[in-house]
Amino acid sequence: CYFSRQKTIYARDLARNILNGNLVLADLETLLDEEIRQKLTAIKGIGNWTTDIYLMMILHRTDIFPSGDLAAVNALKKLKNLPKETSKEKLLQFAEAWKPFRTIATLLLWHEYLSRRKAK
Repeated sequence: CYFSRQKTIYARDLARNILNGNLVLADLETLLDEEIRQKLTAIKGIGNWTTDIYLMMILHRTDIFPSGDLAAVNALKKLKNLPKETSKEKLLQFAEAWKPFRTIATLLLWHEYLSRRKAK
């Protein structure tokens, strides 16, 4: 596995935060999604997409729509015949209808995206 120089800096900063106790991963399980987002995005190199994927895949939160995920966004645009320039706010409006199961909807969008790519 290769990390770019910048990603190496981010990974080390994350490790430092864990080692010095600023970030206790076990504590995240009991926090609300937004509290977790605040803690994680405070660490350099961790943004909303990384936080969304962590919430979905590690903490198994069922109501996350990663609006920064290109595969999910592109699949949604394709399925709903939305223009490429559709705003993030408009995409989030569509995702609101899937509450409290937006993670499951995202998994289906990823499946659609990958199926379409394989068919090409």
